[in-house]
Amino acid sequence: MRLILEGKINKTYVQSLCMMFFHGEKFPEIEKNPRGAVFVRATEQNGGILAECEFTYLDKTAKTSAFCVGEDGDSYERTSKCAVGKAVYQAGRELTGKEIPWGILTGIRPSKVGAQLLSSFSYEKARDILINKYLLSEKKAELVLSVAKNETKILSSYGDDTCSLYVSIPFCPTRCEYCSFISYATPKLFQLIPSYLEKLCSELKEKAEIIKKTGKKLVTIYIGGGTPTTLDVEQLKILLEAIVGSFDLTHLEEFTVEAGRPDTITKEKLDVLKEYGVRRVSVNPQALNDEVLLAIGRHHTVADFYNAYEIVSAEQFDSVNTDLIVGLSRDTYESFKSTIDKICALDPQNVTVHAFSVKKSARILENDSQIYEKQDTSAVLSMEYAYERLISSGYEPYYMYRQKNTVCDLENVGYTKIGKECRYNVLMMSDSHTVFSCGAGATTKLVKKIDGKEAISRIFSPKYPYEYLQDNQSKEKEILAFFEK
Repeated sequence: MRLILEGKINKTYVQSLCMMFFHGEKFPEIEKNPRGAVFVRATEQNGGILAECEFTYLDKTAKTSAFCVGEDGDSYERTSKCAVGKAVYQAGRELTGKEIPWGILTGIRPSKVGAQLLSSFSYEKARDILINKYLLSEKKAELVLSVAKNETKILSSYGDDTCSLYVSIPFCPTRCEYCSFISYATPKLFQLIPSYLEKLCSELKEKAEIIKKTGKKLVTIYIGGGTPTTLDVEQLKILLEAIVGSFDLTHLEEFTVEAGRPDTITKEKLDVLKEYGVRRVSVNPQALNDEVLLAIGRHHTVADFYNAYEIVSAEQFDSVNTDLIVGLSRDTYESFKSTIDKICALDPQNVTVHAFSVKKSARILENDSQIYEKQDTSAVLSMEYAYERLISSGYEPYYMYRQKNTVCDLENVGYTKIGKECRYNVLMMSDSHTVFSCGAGATTKLVKKIDGKEAISRIFSPKYPYEYLQDNQSKEKEILAFFEK
């Protein structure tokens, strides 16, 4: 798709808006035969900004315009985005007939906008702005504000002197069709695990010393992947011993292991997790339908999930999470509705509902290049049912984020029983908390305040395990220098 922009217009924002209507679309600088073209002009007029849009896709064209006047405190950029967003949205809606529930609100963290609104306005006024200015549906506006309230409450409990730790185990028993994580599932790569653990344990010790030097208090730990329980019992002991033996856990409030795949969970592994102080685990079926599980490459059955969940429940962890995905291949509204009902019957402390997102590195694109075109409106009904069913079952939405190219432009939401939220999830998504990370594909996020505003720096670990094993550069000086400035 070709973009032609005139005026002070955020190019990335226009691309994001277009992709809400045309999933998987790309925007190369030079394209000989584009399927579509978007012309947008923004000009200052009468104290506001007028945006004009001409949107062509295949053999259809829509011409629209929108005028916005900045409210108190609105920057030029925010006013421009409002006008441009409405013009492009109206054109996209006219071309496709789609009503996007998120309106012109793009970005990973819609709840951040909700929190900003609630800090300045009443709930009713904030809701009105989301619906009428950002064009959100009523249900999405209520979701944003509910999450914003819960996130704000959690974040207010932590000061600049706290931090979290993420540990990456990028290995899985098999790779799911939709997966884009840096995870590996071949015998050859499994041979790297001993060396990977040795290197990881060394890095954990280094990070522990860095945290000590910064004077920060470690409040949450999250071991993710991949599937950490791909490791065997002895390997788990090595990893957990390195964590418990290296870090000061005096202030630790939460310790999570993403057990994830039911086919990797055993009582022996869970006993090890309990022994070393893990308090929260995930058991992720994604769907409770064997036909769907087979279609997405999950090498376990619904019965396997129930067996794993029974084992986990017997261990009596403080919190158990289950991950589900809306919009999977062969899933329908009725089958997803059944999944939610069955999960609610189990009554886990957390339920995370993801929207199916197609990534360019996902294997599913190799088998179905038209997957972007198969946007199933039953996914919208499924997400709405999940919200209503979980709320009526005593859960609250406490964190959320959005991704590109999700089915029907839907969101990812974490639900919790009161007092059982995963604090790491909220802290990790915020711009106010430092997260030290170890392992391949992990990102360390450093945060400090300068003149009342957050300054953020990210340090990326080598992407692949074999690159990680070859990397011998210490990040200590870079991290300490950030906090000393």
